[in-house]
Amino acid sequence: MKIHYAALFAAGLVMSSTGQAAAPSAPTPPNIIFILADDYGQGEVGCYGADNYKTPQIDALASGGIRYTHGYTVPLCGPSRAQILTGRYGFRTGGSNQDAVGRFKPAEQKLIPSTLKIAGYTSSMIGKWSQFPLNPAAFGFDDYLQYKGSGMYWNTQPKAKTYVVNGETKELLDGEYLPDLMHRHLVNFITEHRDAPFYVHYSLSHTHTEILPTPDSKPGSTTLYADNVAYMDKLVGQLMAELDRLKLREKTLVIFMGDNGTANGQAARATIGGRPLDGAKGSMLEGGSRVPLIATWPGTVAPGQVVNDLVDSSDFFPTFAELAGAALPADTIIDGRSFAPRLRGEPGQPRTWIFNQLACNWYVREAGWKLNQAGELFDMSDAPFSEKPVAADSTEPVAVAARQRLKTVLDQLNPAGGIPDTGDPSGRHASNVEKKKKTKKDGTPAKVSEED
Repeated sequence: MKIHYAALFAAGLVMSSTGQAAAPSAPTPPNIIFILADDYGQGEVGCYGADNYKTPQIDALASGGIRYTHGYTVPLCGPSRAQILTGRYGFRTGGSNQDAVGRFKPAEQKLIPSTLKIAGYTSSMIGKWSQFPLNPAAFGFDDYLQYKGSGMYWNTQPKAKTYVVNGETKELLDGEYLPDLMHRHLVNFITEHRDAPFYVHYSLSHTHTEILPTPDSKPGSTTLYADNVAYMDKLVGQLMAELDRLKLREKTLVIFMGDNGTANGQAARATIGGRPLDGAKGSMLEGGSRVPLIATWPGTVAPGQVVNDLVDSSDFFPTFAELAGAALPADTIIDGRSFAPRLRGEPGQPRTWIFNQLACNWYVREAGWKLNQAGELFDMSDAPFSEKPVAADSTEPVAVAARQRLKTVLDQLNPAGGIPDTGDPSGRHASNVEKKKKTKKDGTPAKVSEED
């Protein structure tokens, strides 16, 4: 017997992990396309005020929906994706570093597609999966196209010579551009499943290194990174055009997000109003975790909104479940808070704080203040451009009150009492950490891949 969870939610008979009746789902569960850009921070998006990059298609998503100013995720790929797909913080799953995510087991970690399947959704994972073990099907996806590693574009890259579609290994042929193949696979999937609800986790190659010419790059281009940003933007526009062609636009929630901040090699150029963000990929500073977050759903999400609500990447799981009318996993703490009410134009109950952890480092942050695992308090009034340390013995009433509020949150979360992180404090793969310790015969540092 098929359980109609949407009706149960509406009647208040399905409870959230907090023990309270979940809010009613949307009248018709939407299709959901989650676009995850790689190593892509706010300073590279036109509508966020980027000085050096033009993104007219992504900007159009924002003008047609909601642009969140305070969207956060873990500042490194694997832990970020683990938090997105489980709705749980790293100290609960153990996924607080790159290698630990690679040890996830389907029996222990329930991901978004498994929950949405209960509500009748068909799902696809397209693109980067390399931080997770096994394949997407093992974790509940019905369809997938995956490639090895990060930043794969042409078959001149050793890891990009092949890719896998639903268990079948295929060769990437000369002249084929992997992001274009991913786009075609996505279009074929949504076309085939347009008559029933679907969920797509669209994990882009762009803009992760190795930065190579795109099909649109001019010979000898000296602006390859900008070329890659522009090509990604074009793919976003092509996807929206396909949704229009299939008459799915008003039936589909599209989320666009970065998986962490801008990579270090590009961060200096990712300025807003002439100022670089404080920190980059892999950093616990603001620029490592504060990323572009845009939501569009014509007819449901009102256009032209700029919203200052705090959102962290654990929030997608409960948001999608609520919209789909799917029950959250039983006997599992879901750290996320649904922002479905905001999408429907209701105030809801936005977060007052977000939590972030990478390896053995963490912090909790509210609108104006941040407290980390060492007890250091920061005034965030100039974020994302700077963080101002507050003296431990400060008697300023606002600082004292902020410290107490944030300490109370950390005490309740108790990350130190969760699964301990046993990796390098950087959160990166142990193999890359070891390479960084080595030097070449000429005394220069060994080259280390930026593959997270």
